[in-house]
Amino acid sequence: MSITVALYSHDSVGLGHARRNRAIAFALAADLPRLTGQQVRGLLIAGHPDATNDSLPPGWDWLVLPGFTRTENGYASRKLTMSVEQLTALRSSTVSAALEAISPDLFIVDRHPFGVGGELKPALQMLRERGRTTTVLGMRDVLDTPRTAQREWERVGGGAGVAEHYDAVWVYGDDAVYDPFATGELPAELTSRSRSTGYLSHGRPDDPTGEDTVQPYVLTMVGGGSDGGQIALAAARAQVPAGHRHVILTGPQMPAADYERISAAVAESAHLNGSQPVQVRRYAPNVPKLIREAAAVVCMAGYNSLAEVMATTTPALVVPRSTRRAEQPRRAAALAAAGAVSTLPAEQLTPAALSSWFSRAVHQRTLRDGVDLDGLTRVGGFAAELIGRRAALASAEAYDSHALDEEPAYVR
Repeated sequence: MSITVALYSHDSVGLGHARRNRAIAFALAADLPRLTGQQVRGLLIAGHPDATNDSLPPGWDWLVLPGFTRTENGYASRKLTMSVEQLTALRSSTVSAALEAISPDLFIVDRHPFGVGGELKPALQMLRERGRTTTVLGMRDVLDTPRTAQREWERVGGGAGVAEHYDAVWVYGDDAVYDPFATGELPAELTSRSRSTGYLSHGRPDDPTGEDTVQPYVLTMVGGGSDGGQIALAAARAQVPAGHRHVILTGPQMPAADYERISAAVAESAHLNGSQPVQVRRYAPNVPKLIREAAAVVCMAGYNSLAEVMATTTPALVVPRSTRRAEQPRRAAALAAAGAVSTLPAEQLTPAALSSWFSRAVHQRTLRDGVDLDGLTRVGGFAAELIGRRAALASAEAYDSHALDEEPAYVR
């Protein structure tokens, strides 16, 4: 006997959704065999090919869907020459076929309950009709302003409509730091099936690296990189603390023009840093280790970046994205209030501001014991409980069906 798990992320911008699911996959692969006595296999359904740069546990694999991207007018096909409707239909049929083939015991969906354009609805309905799959909606700690979040829930049928398709909701945060039910970002209809896991921080999977980064160094990272050009550019022009190197991680999705400007700025700023080199990388195979061993880190306020930062004692200066959503400023403010990070508004971002912060931070460490960071140690137990409940229900239904089929002894 084995347990099959599937996880979905839409991945139109950045890699945070897929990496969050990957962290959960490693946690389930480690804990479910111990808790259930069964082996575990799994499939991660993602929407960006760069997701596959990250390894998975043995017995797990990626299914990469043709991609969406975000534009000023909403979603569009990333590469294929087809309409949004055609791409949605292609992705939807692919997900449905995959889930029908593997018949998962557990299906975890990240953030968007029905995917892009409702692409998950046929698959969710199929799983409901089969009756053997437990469905979980995984939500990050912060969504957006309450008004914006409410409008988004209304577009997908409201909390009641979502509750029809999901057995449980896992909120990947610490509600003592930020409670999305209290703010109104999560609908009340989901409260009864919701659990806060704690941030998915401690226990993030490490990947072996080809070579270690020479220490000491400071680190600047901007997630996937699609909108991190200004932060990375300011960092490239900042002065590196004496005796340190500077690693700038641009992310694989940074536009080529931004990457070239940053590389040029590093060359132009060589007189500031002398023999203390600044290294610009698009990708690093082991970001948690890179953060852990850094003297200080500058980053954006995406969930995945901050979950990895908070698993360490590395001082962090967070420059939240101030466009498109209010998510990042709200998360940065909540974690700053908890003493976990320092923040700098994007409007105040300058090379001088980063230089000043780096020079102070490299002599400090930050304790984050006041924040619940143990979500990855809990999801295995949550999953085992749900799978066990589903199995018990199926056994009871099978027993009832068998009893009804038997002819009573008094019937001749």
